[in-house]
Amino acid sequence: MAVVIRMARAGAKKQPHYRIVAADKRSSRDGKFLEKLGTYDPRLKKDDPKRVTLNVERIEHWLSQGAVPSDRVARFLGAAKVRPMPEQRKAVQKALPKAKAQERTKAKEDKAKAAADAAAKAAETPAAG
Repeated sequence: MAVVIRMARAGAKKQPHYRIVAADKRSSRDGKFLEKLGTYDPRLKKDDPKRVTLNVERIEHWLSQGAVPSDRVARFLGAAKVRPMPEQRKAVQKALPKAKAQERTKAKEDKAKAAADAAAKAAETPAAG
């Protein structure tokens, strides 16, 4: 059985509150879980100590059993110094433009470079007079 440490949503509509739980990977987000390991209340201020509560002893037990934390829970664990802080994922890179657009861009760059070279050459040659 693959165990994950993730958040399960609780609370009313527009008033989210999350439980941090150890659950079977195949169970639904808000469904059956093995053990409640903490809470997360996103409505509280970031510096409020009650915003994230963790049962560190039980979390370490589940991690030693091979449980894998979700991205968000891994960040909570990193902030609590339970595990090293995970690396931030880089922003998704935009797709490259299509071939014709790349050709047009290259042509503009070449034209600008040629104009700059011509201006530099003209500046080098002394004016005949």
